[in-house]
Amino acid sequence: MIDVPRRMPPALLAGFLVLALTACALGSLNVGTSDLLGFRDLARGCLATVGLAEPLESRGLQTIAELRLWRVLVSIGVGAALALSGGLLQGVFRNHLASPSVLGVTSGASLGASLAIMLVASGGSFMLIDRVGGAAPALITTAAFAAAMGVTLLITMIATTGGRVSIPTLLLVGIALNAMIGGALAALQAWALDDSDLTRSMITWTFGRLDDRSAWHVGVVWIGLALACVAIPFTAFELDLFAAGEEDARGLGVDTRRVKLIALAAASLAAAVAVSVCGQIAFVGLVVPHVLRLLSGPSHRSLLPLCLLGGPVLVLGADLAQRVLLGANYLPPGVIMSIVGGPFFLYLLLRNRRSLEAW
Repeated sequence: MIDVPRRMPPALLAGFLVLALTACALGSLNVGTSDLLGFRDLARGCLATVGLAEPLESRGLQTIAELRLWRVLVSIGVGAALALSGGLLQGVFRNHLASPSVLGVTSGASLGASLAIMLVASGGSFMLIDRVGGAAPALITTAAFAAAMGVTLLITMIATTGGRVSIPTLLLVGIALNAMIGGALAALQAWALDDSDLTRSMITWTFGRLDDRSAWHVGVVWIGLALACVAIPFTAFELDLFAAGEEDARGLGVDTRRVKLIALAAASLAAAVAVSVCGQIAFVGLVVPHVLRLLSGPSHRSLLPLCLLGGPVLVLGADLAQRVLLGANYLPPGVIMSIVGGPFFLYLLLRNRRSLEAW
């Protein structure tokens, strides 16, 4: 007989994740291309950034401290948003293969952001990836959210038959949408080749970017994440009932239409704000909820809050590891996560092959 491994209590797992996140954050703050900033100056510079201390005498060192702090805060917010989005989507569709990247939600958000970049660029304002105020970032975020929500609703309509989501159809629609959106993004980038600044801004969305962030980016991702988190108390228990099927959940008094709408809107918002500040970072929403589910159990009442800790650990840890190992040969975060997440997705497909064949 095979012993079933005991699951870790959610509170204990949360404690481990907090410790890991703290270690990754401190490590990321101390790693950079400049060795001029000591730990004491770094701490003072970070506190000065949020108004809790006097700025450093050297403006250059103060700027370095600010950029490192914004990078860490953006990484935490983006990781939490993508993991939460994946947890909600997997709960709604009742399948561990669902995630913002697999279903095309992040690609759709990236397409919306790229269209917004071209729209504002046509009016004479480009390099939007580096803008920190005004209408341009707000337009990018709005366009990313609208596109992400549109893709989510389209997938839901196509893959749902008789109130039941067809998993093979869901995956095939995601593959098709990713291919079409990828072609559209390539076409936009081809049209923008004559403008090197515009092309660089658009390509950034394809591979992701965590460096050179600002207070604006931190505000966007954290406000969007906070709004998405509002959905947790209204959907967590109901998503547990979804596991037995929508019909059974409806028989238990769950307003399935309302729950699906809230969960899909929150998942789209979380994915959209993440893409709008750093571009595409794939597979975070796939890997994190699945691993946490194995460690602590399937209950969404603990899974969704744990995603808010596990996502930042993965994103910040992967970014820190490649900065330590590669140094100046920096790889975009989207590339790193694709290298890690691609094989993991294949593993999930092979692991669930029998259940998929039964659909």
